[in-house]
Amino acid sequence: MKEMQSMKWWILGGLLVGFIYLLQPILTPFLLGGLCAYLGDPLVSALQKRGLKRNIAVVLVFICGTLLLLLTLLLVTPLLADQLEYLQGQMPLILQSVQTFISPLLEKYFGLKWQQASLQEWFNIATAGNNWKTASDFIAPILTSLSKSGLVLVGWFASMALVPVVTFYLLRDWPHLLIQLKTLLPRHLEPQIIQLTLSCHEVLGAFFRGQLLVMLAVGMIYTLGLWILGLKLALLIGMLAGLASIIPYLGFSLGIISALLAAAVQFQDGIHLAWVVLVFTIGQLLEGTILTPILVGDRIGLHPVAVIFSVLAGAQLFGFFGMLLALPVSAMILVLLRFMREKYLNSAWYGAAKTSAITEQQP
Repeated sequence: MKEMQSMKWWILGGLLVGFIYLLQPILTPFLLGGLCAYLGDPLVSALQKRGLKRNIAVVLVFICGTLLLLLTLLLVTPLLADQLEYLQGQMPLILQSVQTFISPLLEKYFGLKWQQASLQEWFNIATAGNNWKTASDFIAPILTSLSKSGLVLVGWFASMALVPVVTFYLLRDWPHLLIQLKTLLPRHLEPQIIQLTLSCHEVLGAFFRGQLLVMLAVGMIYTLGLWILGLKLALLIGMLAGLASIIPYLGFSLGIISALLAAAVQFQDGIHLAWVVLVFTIGQLLEGTILTPILVGDRIGLHPVAVIFSVLAGAQLFGFFGMLLALPVSAMILVLLRFMREKYLNSAWYGAAKTSAITEQQP
């Protein structure tokens, strides 16, 4: 009887996973809205404890979050636009540096030969004046593809417009939804499920609060260091390195390679390259010895190899959104595995196996 019930739960779980997989193209705004509601619920609850009604607290948090996002966009977007314009102007020099310095090194040490024709084609496109035919031949298929995917772009904007709507309603009804879910739990399993849920909540809270703060701090450290150095692409490279730091060593690798290439083109000397290496070395040391231990700690407990595998697996299965959710889902799976390990160690099967091993060792 128990085996039949267990089989039914496994079948229902498999059907649920398949159903989610089939609906993944339309799930993005709902998942993003749920994530925003999960992050905003502690603030709403704190305002409720101060005497505000739930609806008023939700409106205040919603308005403050929207204003903060708009203010950030208004401050950062012009700076990024200026740096992207500068990057576009420097693209010919970057391509020329790749052809002059990096291509011989790749061929010498790795046996990789850069295709000169391909590089020249990109160079002509970047200059946009030496060969208009090459540029038009390259850009025409892109424009055709964009025209065909116009409906997809409209659908994407429509999905993003749903995110604040879903966030507002989920945030308003969050306690009620939790109560409804709790009433659906099997009575004999409710204590264990509540315990697992609280453990997952603790891990997810540690991840979102800690890792996001680490990414922000790392991005600011790299940006400030490169800005003091005088690098014109400091903000762009610092943000790239901060966002990529969610994967161990990826932010450091992408950031230092981009910064070295930008510094080589802008300054054309060796001393600035050494300063770039120093900036990223200090940033990596601060991240590994101070930021991550203090802001994240060992509460998540994912090994760096497990983190890399989780991100790649999420990208392979569910694309970009799967890559973003890979680490939180992996942290929840880790909680379940710890629970199963504890149950196994306290089970009669493990005790019998342990007793049998001790008996065999006795003479």
